[in-house]
Amino acid sequence: MSGFYNNAIFWVEIERIKPNPLQPRKEFDEDKLRDLAGSIRQYGVLQPLVVSRNEIQKEDGGIATEYELIAGERRLRASKMAGITQLPVIIRMGFDDDKTKLELAIIENLQREDLNPIDRAHAFDRLAKEFGFKHIEIAEKIGKSREYVSNSIRLLLMPGDMQEALAAGSISEGHTRPILMLSDRPEEQRTLFREIILKRLTVRDSESIARRIAFDRVRKKEYLYAPEILEMERELTEALGTRVAIEPREHGGKLSIDFMNEDDLRTLFNALQTRIAHPSQGSEGDERETPLDDRSQNEKTLDENTFDPSNFSL
Repeated sequence: MSGFYNNAIFWVEIERIKPNPLQPRKEFDEDKLRDLAGSIRQYGVLQPLVVSRNEIQKEDGGIATEYELIAGERRLRASKMAGITQLPVIIRMGFDDDKTKLELAIIENLQREDLNPIDRAHAFDRLAKEFGFKHIEIAEKIGKSREYVSNSIRLLLMPGDMQEALAAGSISEGHTRPILMLSDRPEEQRTLFREIILKRLTVRDSESIARRIAFDRVRKKEYLYAPEILEMERELTEALGTRVAIEPREHGGKLSIDFMNEDDLRTLFNALQTRIAHPSQGSEGDERETPLDDRSQNEKTLDENTFDPSNFSL
């Protein structure tokens, strides 16, 4: 019987389909819903919804059947707007526990790219905290890296209004790294956030400001160091894109280069190798680009593994 349910399509009255209470997506674009409703009026629902079947004991002793949505929230909402009375559904058996419902809802939204970064972060956080999933387990289920999951959850460390700005698209996900770098300096963090919004700072501009603030914070005792050493620190910090500290001692000293994870270490190692092998190469061609997120696609992809600032730990 379970195989029959899992592979067959049924037509169910729309009022008997209840929304998924664990739906991770909170915001639905009304204009897009209206467009989808118009398409459904003309062509019908082309892809069945996925539901679970529940039998409810009635007061008179009878049994009532209702269906709980697993996947297809947009289609359900748009169908109601379109005035549809019946919907095609696939009934999944054995998917009635909360963990599986949330997992399937997240996966569907991610596959359709329907979750904004904050909804995605809350969904991952809920899987981790309520259902005991490890970050690597979540990553395996959605086909992403562990760092992608961990870095998504870190977005929840930002103040509420900054999370709202990210969810609304007022800032990009790339802007969140420099914002999070200043989490222990809330005044500077808020100033940077306002400048990103008002001045439409690019990601690179924002990162440069955050690095400078972080550098100045650590180096408040500059008067103890020779100017040439401070200049070396600044140049290395700018060249490597991470915090570099030189600590002179009575005999010798220590050079510290911050890295955030193993992949970041490899990136730094390759950068140092290149500069040692080709010392004449500089940072030529640093042209300003129009988009706010002015990183290349490779940089954005690499950011899944190098996103987290060095002052955070899992």
